[in-house]
Amino acid sequence: MPRAVATPTVSLRRRVRAPTADELARVPWWRLLDASERVRVAADMQVAQAEVGELLCRIGRPATLWFGVVDGLLKMSNDSAGGPPITFTGVPSGAWFGEGTLLKRESYRYNIEALRKSVVAGLPIATFEWLLDRSLPFNRYLMNQLNERLSQFIAAREIDRLTDPDVKVARGLGALFHPVLYPGVGEVLRITQQELGYLVGLSRQRVNEALTRLQSRGWIRVEYGGVRVLNLPALQRAQPHDLQPNATAAPA
Repeated sequence: MPRAVATPTVSLRRRVRAPTADELARVPWWRLLDASERVRVAADMQVAQAEVGELLCRIGRPATLWFGVVDGLLKMSNDSAGGPPITFTGVPSGAWFGEGTLLKRESYRYNIEALRKSVVAGLPIATFEWLLDRSLPFNRYLMNQLNERLSQFIAAREIDRLTDPDVKVARGLGALFHPVLYPGVGEVLRITQQELGYLVGLSRQRVNEALTRLQSRGWIRVEYGGVRVLNLPALQRAQPHDLQPNATAAPA
């Protein structure tokens, strides 16, 4: 079934507003800033609600904002016009992304699309670079972010090559439970089976089968509106033989 896509009459940029105090408090690097830095960031940051299917970033467009997900779920993907569609990663609540593109002053090499109604934030490149010039804690945060991002994309490339659907779902879930890149997720990921299917390239029915098998192994628990992780290391290193009926459960 095709996904319903909203068609807002007003562009995302024209729907922006100032962030609330609660939204600022949910920014993972906010607590690293001093008082004067917080004043400027609060004044310059922009927040808006992205509708399902709406693009925040489009391949070839110049990068002008550093983006974050206050609440919601996005996906990062290629341009399918020249070949098969590839989803690089999901982007859940608490994530900030695109810093590498800003640092290199490049145009976007990927599309970022909202999989559900999502509250997103953008920090102008001028403010981003101002923080780089004056805040050592902010620089350390970015260094750690870039290091973790490299590992993430190596893992994403491996997931894309996998053929076992159960392992694809396990690894895909494991990638979304990342305490550094996605600190807002916690132990429960608010995601539907359809949304997870979009991220790993499987049907909702096949995702349901995989989740049932992962739950039987004791790695996850499917809850109303989401998935609770019980054994993150097992998800992250899942192999086909781990999910065979006679396999021994991996230690938590």
